[in-house]
Amino acid sequence: MEQALVDEIRAFNRFYTDIIGLLNRNFLDSPYSLAEIRVVYEIFHQQGIMASEIMDSMHIDKSYLSRILKKLEKDGLVTREKSGEDGRAYLLFLTETGKTEFNRLNRASDRQVVRLLEPLSGKEKERLVELMKNIKRILTPET
Repeated sequence: MEQALVDEIRAFNRFYTDIIGLLNRNFLDSPYSLAEIRVVYEIFHQQGIMASEIMDSMHIDKSYLSRILKKLEKDGLVTREKSGEDGRAYLLFLTETGKTEFNRLNRASDRQVVRLLEPLSGKEKERLVELMKNIKRILTPET
């Protein structure tokens, strides 16, 4: 019984990652992976965030995040400034180029979802969103 549940969940995960292209090397027709775009998202929504906060939020390790940040800095999307409170820590900010790229990627992601929902009726869309909320609620540990 347990294996059947695992198999169904893994089948759904494969289906969903395929349908929205999560495994494409260049997600959303950009030069960036999903992880790189997610780091840009985190910085956009919290200018001056520390790398440790991104690690906690995304559950990724320090060396992987470091490689991502180096690429984003090299591409001119991210800058870092020393923290005034802790000289060992750096605060991360998006450059104007980074903000522009985030907005472009955000619009592309919105268009992708709109295309995915297009064939559904209004009731099907509402049901889908409600089911997604239920999945999040069920899988989110209570604190």
